[in-house]
Amino acid sequence: MHIDAPDLTAFARGCALLGSGGGGPVSVTLPVAGQALEECGPVRIADPGDLPGDALVMPFSLIGSPAVAAERIGGRDEPARLRDRVEQLHGRPVAAVLSSEIGGLNGPAALAWAARLRLPLLDADTMGRAFPRMDQNVLELAGLRPSPAVLADEHGHTAVLDHIDGARLELLARGVVDALGGRAASSDYPLTAAQAAAHAVPGSVTRALALGRGDVPAPLLTGKIADLRREGETTRLLLEGTGDDDGRLLRIEARSEFLAVVEDGACRALVPDVISLVDSRTGWALPVEETRYGLRVALHVLPGAPAWYTPAGLALAGPAAFGLAGLARPAAAHPGGAR
Repeated sequence: MHIDAPDLTAFARGCALLGSGGGGPVSVTLPVAGQALEECGPVRIADPGDLPGDALVMPFSLIGSPAVAAERIGGRDEPARLRDRVEQLHGRPVAAVLSSEIGGLNGPAALAWAARLRLPLLDADTMGRAFPRMDQNVLELAGLRPSPAVLADEHGHTAVLDHIDGARLELLARGVVDALGGRAASSDYPLTAAQAAAHAVPGSVTRALALGRGDVPAPLLTGKIADLRREGETTRLLLEGTGDDDGRLLRIEARSEFLAVVEDGACRALVPDVISLVDSRTGWALPVEETRYGLRVALHVLPGAPAWYTPAGLALAGPAAFGLAGLARPAAAHPGGAR
């Protein structure tokens, strides 16, 4: 399977859905991916099992401020510089790119980097959605080390973080990003193809593509944003149902992602479920920061990766990790998170 320019919009729509309101707007990296595909050709989407087990896989993500990333889109040479540093550290060539975060802007960004490097992009990622912290990924759950982690910018500056755990990666990497002006590319949690096959979230790229082509479950509610309040890092929305959902009211709790949906005092969806608001006019999933009063929306709830519903997964990226104590998981939810 390959992804080429005609597939790009559908892929980006799916990545926006899997962002759960976070991960940065795909509009930042969609044109970057489009140019990379135009100049370098289609990207092969490979199953991790198709590669030799010891093949070196380079995880990739952009980290920092999406607003800064919108102004600093990077350059043609940035992917090669990051890859060269990774290869120097490991003493062997990179065989494939792995998206660290399929949700939000990093999905199309990983596609762009794979195109520039003329390498396959694995049909997997390390989150299955978007999360705010670098260590909120399934490789951390599997006990893989994040180092050596390499950070780079478009000006040729690189930094290597070694002998660190996930929490220390998050702390130190953010400091490096600040020093690099608020935006950097990162390759962390280096792994082999066999490890990717065993531990990464499978099928992430093809899932995003299918979602973007319309293979989306029926919405939990169709309506409008009837009230919206922002208090510091918290956003609270009230959705008022319309049409067949007339008379229903749902409350959504959000930080950098949509985290919980409550109706009549009962929790209808809860992180790590993927909670997405789709603008009924444009058909694109909305980032939290782009929600506003009066928008007509459809609320969709998708399952997160199964690893997030284990005790360890919930401890790392469940409700308590976001300060949402006291909310009970919906009784109708199956272990995969869908209802």
